[in-house]
Amino acid sequence: MKSPFGSGVQRPGLRAACALVAAVVAVPVWAATDVPVWVSLNGHNAEAFQSLVKAYNRSQSAVQVQVRAFDTPAALNQALDGAARGKGLPALAQLGDSHTLEEISARSYVQPLYTLQKSGPLKNVRWFVSSDNAFIHDAKGRLMAFPAMLEVPVMYYNQDAFKKAGIAPAAPKRTWMDLQGQLVDLANHGSRQCPLASDLPVSINLENLAAVNNQLYASADNGLKAKGLPSFSFDTTYVRHLSLMVSWVRSQIMVKPEAGLQSASRFAEGQCAVFMSNSGNIGQFNSQRKLNYAVSGLPYYPEVTKVPGNPFVSGAGLWVMKASKPVTEAAASFLAWMAQPEQAARWYQETGYLPLTQAAFDATPASYYSRLGQWRSLVAVYAGRSAVTGQGFRIHNYPAIRSRFQQILTTALDGQQPAVTALSLAATEGNRLSRQR
Repeated sequence: MKSPFGSGVQRPGLRAACALVAAVVAVPVWAATDVPVWVSLNGHNAEAFQSLVKAYNRSQSAVQVQVRAFDTPAALNQALDGAARGKGLPALAQLGDSHTLEEISARSYVQPLYTLQKSGPLKNVRWFVSSDNAFIHDAKGRLMAFPAMLEVPVMYYNQDAFKKAGIAPAAPKRTWMDLQGQLVDLANHGSRQCPLASDLPVSINLENLAAVNNQLYASADNGLKAKGLPSFSFDTTYVRHLSLMVSWVRSQIMVKPEAGLQSASRFAEGQCAVFMSNSGNIGQFNSQRKLNYAVSGLPYYPEVTKVPGNPFVSGAGLWVMKASKPVTEAAASFLAWMAQPEQAARWYQETGYLPLTQAAFDATPASYYSRLGQWRSLVAVYAGRSAVTGQGFRIHNYPAIRSRFQQILTTALDGQQPAVTALSLAATEGNRLSRQR
């Protein structure tokens, strides 16, 4: 049948359909802005972060966050250095402060977080950790990085192990000498293989021995004074403490401290009665159904201070890399979403990192803390102003100093040299390295 419209004329319906197709083809399809994020997190916290990222990517279509995971912070740093020489920098990268904030902020490819807070979605965020805390804050109290992975050292304890040893209440004592008696009981009643373990030898036995006993770790107000170079001088409190730790290792009520994941895994599996480590393990331990544990503050010496002080904040933040305006704005949108109460509370509860915001802390119900011992009170103090001894410290070349301190502590704990000799050497080496340019 011939078309009534003639062979060279399209029907009205077909013509409209073709016009519609042409219009669809002509309209540009806007691609989402990619935000590469580089992180180095342990297994549980890496999964928690990936889960949040997936939720964010599903919640909108304008920005797509892409996570690249590294096995260690050192590997991430090495990749950053390589990317800085090319064009493959991420939008955000997890970097530890390492108490040398100036070294990170001086890198040509980073920009301070506070520059993104002047306007836009991060402008009115009420952060949790007080601005007088030196960790990832500059001298003016401005936030240099997104405080996603801040943590503090705590004392974890296996309540079942304490009950088995007949210790009531089933919780550790807060003084070192009282804790020693409990460790002997634990060793004699079911925890012989691991009464006490730690993966933070320098943090527990040097840095926070000062902070928790309300003492300065280094001169010049822990290096926070504008004038004067900080220096180390480990007094009789340190000698007494390290001598005590040597005796604990020798008598097998403490496993010799070592860095790495082994000690955390042993505690998670119920092998260790007490474990001194960072709070970022809380999420992992909460996921262990058979682990009945709680959290306490680090021990102190009542002869030095009547009331224990607060340990230093440590950990890492998400630093913003210099990028094009659309990528920077997209990264800021993602961070602002992370800082919203629902996401921020979820991140805090699932990891054990300090809360991002005051709203995240306020949104966390009492039921969350019901089995975590003193955790809520240990966290709450960081929203207020800190004593000078607990604000943190700034020491040039500190990563190298910490590594050297760990080597020296190991020789002492191995019985290769007396505590007084080891600490004298540590002070000399620390002062030398802090002045090395």
